[in-house]
This record gives sequence, structure tokens and C-alpha cells, in this order.
Amino acid sequence: MKNLSRRRFIQTTAAGTAALVAFPWLKSFGYSPNNTIRMGFIGLGQQTNNLIDGFNKIPGVQIVAGADVYDIKRLRFENRVKAFNQAKKVKEEVFICKDYREILDRKDVDAVVIATPDHWHALIALDACSAGKDIYQEKPITFTIKEGIKVAEAVRKNHVIFATGSQQRSDSNYQHAVNMVHREAIGQLRKVYAYVGPGPDPLDLPEETVPAGLDWQQWLGPLKKVPYHPYLNPPITLNPPRNETYWAKWRYYKETGGGFTCDWGAHNFDIGQWGLKKDHSGPVKIIPPGYQGTQYLTFVYDNGLEMINQPYDDKKTLGIKFWGSDGWIEVSRGSIAASDQALLPSSEEVADAGKYEGSPLHIINFIESVKSRRDPIVPVEIGHRTATTSILGNIALELKRPVRWSPEAQYFINDPEAAQFFHREYENGYVL
Repeated sequence: MKNLSRRRFIQTTAAGTAALVAFPWLKSFGYSPNNTIRMGFIGLGQQTNNLIDGFNKIPGVQIVAGADVYDIKRLRFENRVKAFNQAKKVKEEVFICKDYREILDRKDVDAVVIATPDHWHALIALDACSAGKDIYQEKPITFTIKEGIKVAEAVRKNHVIFATGSQQRSDSNYQHAVNMVHREAIGQLRKVYAYVGPGPDPLDLPEETVPAGLDWQQWLGPLKKVPYHPYLNPPITLNPPRNETYWAKWRYYKETGGGFTCDWGAHNFDIGQWGLKKDHSGPVKIIPPGYQGTQYLTFVYDNGLEMINQPYDDKKTLGIKFWGSDGWIEVSRGSIAASDQALLPSSEEVADAGKYEGSPLHIINFIESVKSRRDPIVPVEIGHRTATTSILGNIALELKRPVRWSPEAQYFINDPEAAQFFHREYENGYVL
């Protein structure tokens, strides 16, 4: 599967039996139209649009339910899934609701996709664990470090499969680059550039009228009240059809998200820590830019190596560059380069940029894990450690000074001020 071209998979895979004929090896992973995994989606925005395209390409998967606090997005989801079912000649009703708990209560839902804003991730995941549902959850897996610890505990306690939407782990270029690092093909690793962009800004959007059909209070959930603005929940139309024209910008504000540090840190810091062999650990010191001459946000590990939020080219590519004693290798979406041609894959596989968000290989890995009851390529602990690293970066940015962290204790070292950011107290009666 690792060597299967994503482009070839997308172009060739059809629904049901046709897919099994086209790819007989799918049978070995338990895929069968008569052995169906029934999926519910929670959060029906732009990312879900991408993901349902991917899940609908996998034989043996049926999307049966969706929940969102915005009625027009529920209707869009219902229309799209019905159209998929009609094309596949599947007679299946689509259940939609505003309260995600109605999906968790359904006996006919085996697994859920959680694609809400980050501040809802933990609460929904904990409820899904209690309901015994397997989970594919968008990154970063939680809004706070404490939430991540609780979610990881709940996944193991309830014996559910949990996958994180860090699709780069399933991309052959990233896999090859990390393999070269681990084999010391570039010599001993010296440092890592993992560029993700800046941290979050204070929310300064003017308040606008909440559109009809959007339950803004329910959207906020455990957050402190912030004013509605279309940037936070992009408008769409059904007649004529018009999807989101930009990614929802809640992710770029301190009150509602983690900025690029968390949004892209969940991708590039993830690959950086993988290369550093720190998947189940993390940095011990986080230094913000501007502190005693430090130019970029820097993560220091217990072996002295550093992962730096520093661009490695003039284009400020969102990617990773591993520097070794004998060379370097850099990788981003659709691109891989190295100091020596011998370090490159024999046949580079270039990702379809427009289809990357719905990566079939990554979600196939999740479905395979659901069938086999084995951990996926990005299990909950790795997703949590990556999110923790990203959040720690934002804490150092906020305090404008270094933060010391114990990966073993998963807590700050003699730093009550930093410890205030371990969790954000919930509002509106919600509790963790």
C-alpha cells in the first residue's frame, strides 16, 4: 500500500465489487460490500466535504449520518451523500441532526469522523469513546494539553480505534525522507527545520448578524463568548451551489484556535518529531523568537537536537528539512529534494495538491485499523504529543520567554505561570 500511487488509486478505484475487481489486494484487508463500516460525520464544513469524497471511494464503507449546528451545512451533507448513494445504486437513508450525541446514540453507526473546530474535539471524542465508536479525528486532536491526556486515556480505556488526520504520515515522500534520516543516510542528524508559520493573533473581528439556521451558542460550546463573524463559519449556498471559498479563520485567533503553530504544526512538527524519534516524547525547552537573539521558535530536545520553525527556502515553503553531518533532505507536499540524488526515491510520487485533504491512503489506513483492531499509522498518543508540542510553542510565544517541559510527567517544570495554559477553563456549563 505504501508504494501505491495516490493518483492511480483515485483514478481507478470504484465503488463496491468493481473496486475489488480493480484491486484484488483490498480483499486481504477485509474490504467487502457485505462487510460494511457505517460512518457518521460530526462537523460538516469544508474538511468534511473533502473527507466524504475519500471515504466514498473505499469499498465496504457507508456514510449514514451527519451532525452540524448550521442547518444549511446539514442539508448540503444530506444532498451530497444521497447523490453518492444514488450513483452507487445504494438504497440508504441519511440521518442528519444538530446535536452530535444523537449520532453517538445510534446502534447503526460504527465509527465517527470529528471535523469540528478544535475547541469541540475533546468533548466529542470523550463522548464517542464512552459510546464505543471508533474515531477519525481532525488535527490538532485537542485544544489544550490536558484535553489530549484525557482523550488518550479514554481511547485506551474504551478500546476504540483512534486515528489522527495527519495525512503526511501516509505520503510516500515523507515516509522516504524520515526513513533516510533514521538510516543515517544523511549522517548523524544535526537539526531540523520544520516551518509552519506564525502563532495566533488576538481576535479583532467586528460582530455581524448571525445567519438564520446557525446556532452560534452551540458553535461556541465551551468557549468564552466571541462575536459571530463569517470568517469563523464561512457562508455557503445550495441554490446555486456555492461551497466555502476560504478555510474558516477561527484557527488563526487566540480565542478560538492555535494559529499556524497548531494548524500546520500538527503536520510539520509531527514529521519533525518522527524524524527525531520523539513520537512518544517531546521537547524539554521551548524558546520563542526574540529571546536573547533567538530568531525563530525553537524546540530543544533532551539529546540537544533542535527543531526550528524556520523556512528553508525563499518561498517559505511549509515543509521540513533534515540537516545531517553528511547531507540534507527536505520534503513538502508534492516535493522532495536532497543534497545528493542518491538520497531521493527511485520514482518520486507527487501528490495531487487539490485532493490531498481527502487522502485515500490515510483514510484507508483508518478503515484497515477498524477492521483489524490494530493501531493506525497515527494513533492517539502520537497525535497528542504533536499537539502538545504545538501548544507549547504558543505558550512560549505568549510568555515571550523559554518554557521548560517534562515529557515524562507531561507538565511544566517549576513554572506556575506557564501551568495556567495547561488547560482553558470551560464556559457555559461544560466540564472536561
